[in-house]
Amino acid sequence: MAAKPAENANRATNAKRATKAEPAPRRAAPLKNTPAKAGPGKVTLADVALVAGVDRSVVSRVINDDPKLSIRPDTRQRVLDTIGKLGYRPNAAARSLRTARSNMLGLFIPDFANPVYAEIIKGAETAASSLGYGLMTASSEGLRRGVESYLDLFGQSRVDGLLFAGDETGRALDQMRSLRLPWLLVNRRAAGSDRYVILDDEHGSQLAVDHLVALGHRHIAHIAGPETADTARRRRIGYTSAMTEAGLVADPRLIVHADYTPAGGHAALEALLDTGTGPRPTAVFVANVASAVGVLHALHARGVRVPDDMSVVAVHDMPLAGHLVPALTTVRMPLGELGARAVSLLVASTPEDSITEVVAAPAEIVVRESTAPPPA
Repeated sequence: MAAKPAENANRATNAKRATKAEPAPRRAAPLKNTPAKAGPGKVTLADVALVAGVDRSVVSRVINDDPKLSIRPDTRQRVLDTIGKLGYRPNAAARSLRTARSNMLGLFIPDFANPVYAEIIKGAETAASSLGYGLMTASSEGLRRGVESYLDLFGQSRVDGLLFAGDETGRALDQMRSLRLPWLLVNRRAAGSDRYVILDDEHGSQLAVDHLVALGHRHIAHIAGPETADTARRRRIGYTSAMTEAGLVADPRLIVHADYTPAGGHAALEALLDTGTGPRPTAVFVANVASAVGVLHALHARGVRVPDDMSVVAVHDMPLAGHLVPALTTVRMPLGELGARAVSLLVASTPEDSITEVVAAPAEIVVRESTAPPPA
């Protein structure tokens, strides 16, 4: 039987009411201690606080090692564990604004191409990272801006301290003093400055000369560094002292100055062989491993066999030294330790502190194929 019109109307009205009364499906509540998503790879302070079950301010004070924060050790450890588990990284820019610090150190060197500075940079960078700092480096080689421009940039709140291993000038020293931040000369000293950390270059020269003397050499030349460089002066003093202690004469005619480059070493060796006065040396002590590369090339070009006719030893050991022809005998100096110690001293100092330190790590002679007894 067909439904009556009134019954159909009632059924439609009841269905409509039922539809309105039915609640919308509820989303499942988030699980407890589940952080909200802040985007790929972005964990926030609130995420850490939620998972650790503490207030955001507690997380912030734990991160900043606030000495006034009073919480239970297990709570502190829970916060630290959560930070590590979630991979939270504080916002460096916001943190620097709060603390008025950049957590960056600056290192200025003369030349990135010189392998000696690469070792210093590696040591400094490792030490800086362990202390919570980053390291910015700059070089004066081939740059139009000059040392003073970079010192000015470093001093404009971009770094919390400055390591200076560049070619020192009185003007640069005055500018560093005006920066009002800790600074330190690295691997060099300057007149009027009591803030430096250096290596024992005199002892390194002693090791080189003693090695040649023990082989029987008596006429030992010296390819020195630039006359204005503090490292060159100290290595020349070490060479002269070692010759004197061995009962030998440091003949001024056998000392030639050059810059710390292969081209400088090549030119210095040619000048040494072209003097034509005094006895011809049977060995040469080179003040820098980069210069020694040019020395070996110049000797080869002149038909002088190494070490049959002349032995060669240089300050600083590098991986490339063992791959030269012949493999180069060197004095291994603690360059990495120098960079690391410079960072440690800088971070712990104020601009008013006096720092005059010689790195205590030992140097050693690395004997390879470029040294042998003199020709009969």
